Amino acid sequence: MKILDVDPASPLFGQVRAGYTLLTINNKKVEDTLDFCFKVSQEKVKLTFADPQGRKIYFAFNDIPPGQLGLRFEDDRIKTCKNNCLFCFVRQQPRGMRRQLYIRDEDYRLSFTHGNFITLSNLERADLDRIVRQRLSPLYVSVHTTEEVLRRYMLGNRKLPSLMPQMRFLVKNRITLHTQVVLCPGINDGAHLERTIDDLAGLYPQTATLAVVPVGLTRFREKLPVLRPFTRKEAGDIITYLESRQKVFLKKLGSRFVWPADEFYVLAGRSFPRRKDYEQMAQFENGIGMVREFLMVFNRNRKRLKKVNASKRILFLTGYSAYPFMRDEIMPYLMQELKLKSILKKVANRFWGKNVTVTGLLTGCDLLRAALSVRGDFDVAVLPPNCLNRDDLFLDDMSRQEFSTRLKKKVVVGQYNLVNSIIEALS
Repeated sequence: MKILDVDPASPLFGQVRAGYTLLTINNKKVEDTLDFCFKVSQEKVKLTFADPQGRKIYFAFNDIPPGQLGLRFEDDRIKTCKNNCLFCFVRQQPRGMRRQLYIRDEDYRLSFTHGNFITLSNLERADLDRIVRQRLSPLYVSVHTTEEVLRRYMLGNRKLPSLMPQMRFLVKNRITLHTQVVLCPGINDGAHLERTIDDLAGLYPQTATLAVVPVGLTRFREKLPVLRPFTRKEAGDIITYLESRQKVFLKKLGSRFVWPADEFYVLAGRSFPRRKDYEQMAQFENGIGMVREFLMVFNRNRKRLKKVNASKRILFLTGYSAYPFMRDEIMPYLMQELKLKSILKKVANRFWGKNVTVTGLLTGCDLLRAALSVRGDFDVAVLPPNCLNRDDLFLDDMSRQEFSTRLKKKVVVGQYNLVNSIIEALS
């Protein structure tokens, strides 16, 4: 692997440089950065490098953490998806966006390190053996259905390898799996969903959880299969069915095992379960229990707001999904108890379309348009969480700085601990 740079605090600084190549650790080839971390964690390690001219250099260490070596390698090549899922969100994007948004990763390493969902569709036996050998657990698996014919149709891949033998191999070798089903009305719901739940529950406890999430549909679906969103009644029926299964599993397995996504509760207008009903919150980032956690954290910390100066006027921007609980659970306390001057603005997702309602997919243009349309003055705008990436860019590449400049107001990036956001806004 080629070295990108070396930290000045590294014991290798000045001895190996950017452009050098790491050849082996203990005479074994290093496959990627993750493999490097495993191999260098041995009690005694011998590293072999080659300079740009091909001359070899050797170093030996005892009990040295991977991070202490301070090596950064050129990006590993990500394993990409070869499927054509009929519901794939990446394929529902317009042209002209930044390149990273079009990457369809299908990399078990990223599943282990970042919780990305994979379909297990591009694994060879060597990959499965490595997962077991290096204990890459847990992994996150997109199942969608356990019926092979239906699964091949949904993933758009006639050569798709059988899923259940792969899962049984991983489960047998004590790899923990967290699974999901992207539910599409009239396709993998009903009896198909029932069978999928039964099959996966049969692999408990190594298959530890199952999330059922509604299909996300943008307005950019030209030449793609016809799909529709769930109705309010259908969402309620799914919640009722899954909660009935939870009761059975809780008695039989000691875990509820399967959970509907928060989006179903919002769509159905139903109350969210208690925090303890989500157990270990293993699929929080998948939108399972996120709302309940948000509300619980707010209620635990809201006493801190009694000490703040409430003279500034705050505009809260939020998506359609978050609007109901913000309106009913958060705003009454802020406005009635604290007498905080605040405005809650529901933001329509014009970019992706009306069926995309989560706050994390709001663009800078849509948020700015909503803020500029607000009747009444305000001093600071609080953005919803997760609408900016690490480079402070919205999905449409508008920067936070540009947003603030065009709005001509102070802008605060929202956090899951809303109390911290409000304190920052009022400071």
